[in-house]
Amino acid sequence: MKILTILGARPQFIKAGSVSREIAKHKEIEEIIVHTGQHYDANMSDIFFQEMQIPKPDYFLGIGGKSHGAMTGQMIEKIEEVCLKEKPDWIMVYGDTNSTLAGAIVASKLHVKLAHIEAGLRSFNMNMPEEINRILTDRVSNILFCPTDTAVQNLKNEGFDTFTCKVVKSGDVMQDGALFYKEFAKKPSCDIQNDFILCTIHRAENTDDEQRLRAIFEALEEIAQEKQIILPLHPRTKKILENLDLNFQNLTIIDPVGYLEMVWLIDHSSLVMTDSGGLQKEAYFFSKPCITLRDETEWIELVTCKANTLVGADKNKILEAYKTRSSFDSTNSSLDLYGGGKASEMIIKELLK
Repeated sequence: MKILTILGARPQFIKAGSVSREIAKHKEIEEIIVHTGQHYDANMSDIFFQEMQIPKPDYFLGIGGKSHGAMTGQMIEKIEEVCLKEKPDWIMVYGDTNSTLAGAIVASKLHVKLAHIEAGLRSFNMNMPEEINRILTDRVSNILFCPTDTAVQNLKNEGFDTFTCKVVKSGDVMQDGALFYKEFAKKPSCDIQNDFILCTIHRAENTDDEQRLRAIFEALEEIAQEKQIILPLHPRTKKILENLDLNFQNLTIIDPVGYLEMVWLIDHSSLVMTDSGGLQKEAYFFSKPCITLRDETEWIELVTCKANTLVGADKNKILEAYKTRSSFDSTNSSLDLYGGGKASEMIIKELLK
């Protein structure tokens, strides 16, 4: 069996690393990894792949820094060329990036079976490009690996049980990765107090909206007066903050960190505040309460089990959630919401069938 894996963003490589390690146990499977270059940066170097114990891509397409349409169109063209050359039995895609959608379109046009990992997720916000990518990819997939019961139910609600595809609750490969990489976590080289909050802000809905960004950082500044907030911040967001003339002298702002350093920060924090989808789950994996700085989340089950609190960009809600969560001992991580680290094994077993 030959699998063509399409990846474009660093989180996808971390997720795919777990599946690749499982594939390596099966001599009857050959995996060809295609890196589209969608989110290429210096961390996508040889050192990154070596440190993360991830197979180096067989193809690097170098497509990034373009509009959604231009990027997706060029990816379709280049992935098709690779697919015609390699003749895979399966194309495997992860999550909700433009790379994911491009791989799905190629698979459907060339009649190659498509496996979608992280299928069935819905934020129900059609203004998010990721939501469109998820929906379209799910619709043309032959097998949909859902991380949660909620994701399975979303597909049932959309009529997928009447389509010629297979829906499998596999669990979440991110949990596989978090458990694996915890052993290799690295402490960042910055001043870290014993009790700190980990915070990340990167979504356009926050960074591109002055009112939302101002409210979030005013709340963070107030919290940081009594507890250290460590905020790995992208240079673009930092520049936006400087242009808004916002005061954030109490925050511990550091450069973006690698995944192993991020795992250390999550594991040693007392609370996570984020607008990231992945970090919401990782907080849960490490039994940390989470405050999500978004109006909705794909991970509804975390809100339902009270591990996660949605606050949007409302300053008062953020401060109230902090007061509640800072005295919260741990999340209900005894619930088996994400497969307990066995998702990759489940996925490969299903493909081998």
